[in-house]
Amino acid sequence: MEPISVVLAGFILIVSIVYLFVRSKHNYWKDQGVPYAPNPHFIYGHVQGQSRTRHGADINQELYLHFKQRGVPYGGFSLFVIPSMIVVDPELVKTILVKDFNVFHDRGVFSNPKADPFTGNLFGLEGNPWRLLRQKLTPTFTSGRMKQMFGTIWDVAIELEKFMEQNYNQPELEMKDILGRFTTDVIGTCAFGIECNTLKTPESDFRKYGNKAFELDPVTLTKFFFATSYPNLSRKLGVRITFQDVEDFFMNIVRETVDYREQNNVQRNDFMNLLLQIKNKGKLDDTGIIGKGQEVGLTQNELAAQVFIFFLAGFETSSTTMSFCLYELAKNPDIQERLREEINRAIDDNGGEVSYDVAINIQYLDNVINETLRKYPPVETLTRKPATDYVIPGTKHVIPEGTIVQIPVYAIQRDPDHYPDPDRFDPDRFLPEEVKKRHPYVFLPFGEGPRICIGLRFGMMQTKVGLISLLRKFRFTPSARTPETVVFDPKVFTLSPIAGNYLKVEKIA
Repeated sequence: MEPISVVLAGFILIVSIVYLFVRSKHNYWKDQGVPYAPNPHFIYGHVQGQSRTRHGADINQELYLHFKQRGVPYGGFSLFVIPSMIVVDPELVKTILVKDFNVFHDRGVFSNPKADPFTGNLFGLEGNPWRLLRQKLTPTFTSGRMKQMFGTIWDVAIELEKFMEQNYNQPELEMKDILGRFTTDVIGTCAFGIECNTLKTPESDFRKYGNKAFELDPVTLTKFFFATSYPNLSRKLGVRITFQDVEDFFMNIVRETVDYREQNNVQRNDFMNLLLQIKNKGKLDDTGIIGKGQEVGLTQNELAAQVFIFFLAGFETSSTTMSFCLYELAKNPDIQERLREEINRAIDDNGGEVSYDVAINIQYLDNVINETLRKYPPVETLTRKPATDYVIPGTKHVIPEGTIVQIPVYAIQRDPDHYPDPDRFDPDRFLPEEVKKRHPYVFLPFGEGPRICIGLRFGMMQTKVGLISLLRKFRFTPSARTPETVVFDPKVFTLSPIAGNYLKVEKIA
């Protein structure tokens, strides 16, 4: 046989094998008799355009509606060429997140601390390492600890007020960026004990590398999905998800901060102090003393990974929530005025002072924030993967071990069967009598069950403080660049407006 014929035959064989492999993956759910989404793209499956032209929230809402309209509680789809599942029924959501957590205890997020130290964080860890770390970290987020940090956060809020005083008279302000700088300063001081001053210097390295960590360029996206689909192989290959310069920046900051505090026995009411206690003594106590440079409860890399995820989760999710909230309040001035009245009344009743108790006890503020989180959940989809083959209750359908199961939070919270007229902004949906009418698992902005967001209290406190500081002194209205509806940036992991959030700001006399 001629050499060219051998090469051609080999090429045809390889192409045929690849074709049959991919086709078998796309047909997996059909072959198992599970409801499935039709017509997958050969390469992209049912997520064509993901992170390029379409946001994951829009893709998952499309899948959710497809199966909802068919009247099925779940369905299979292709995440590129990987068979995955999406859940529609709230009762099955509850089963996965809570009842059968012993099976679905992992998110399916890639973690490889040896090659990529920052992936060894609480969000991504699995199994026993996650359980042990969660037990150690849970005491850092009690209401008592949050109360201790309130003064630190309020100090940054005062700086936000000063910034607004100096800039409110411009034709419009881009509030998403401003609030991102505010939360960067809050998390910088609460996580690192460092004054980032990004409100004054927006080009700071904290802002630069914090934003970069959320970028989804094609290479990072490819590595992310490959590592999620083939985690064991990815660990053997030493695949990294974190940008090297991002790791270098934050690792150096953590190392310098830890060394300085241990050498000088510095104590502050912040996360770093709490983590240093866990690192050096294995637990928290009421003394606040951090001890000397041991690694009893956490290694230096483990500590750095937790500080990193606290920083990312804290600055991005709270800033986008506040930004979307101001957008909705600008478009709904009656709601904005009612909220301002409630805030001012609570402050007046406390002698004109803003305190932790004031911030957490304004019920209408809770309702407004919850309605914002309903329309714009920071993480639009929860993921879980079964540790063993799992038979869906009441059926013979099996979810194979390691399959990515998606719970489309954004789609569920925009479902008119759960929230009539879902595009309307209505905080009264969260009045106690209204909440009782709904299934408890159709509001999931922080997740639910044992893996519910550990920083929920901190995130809510930071969001409330930011909104109180702004709304008591400033009124927000739409500008010429305020869109009628928000379009999400497909290249950002979280929900983020592609055109920013430009609003007019008026100082209240």
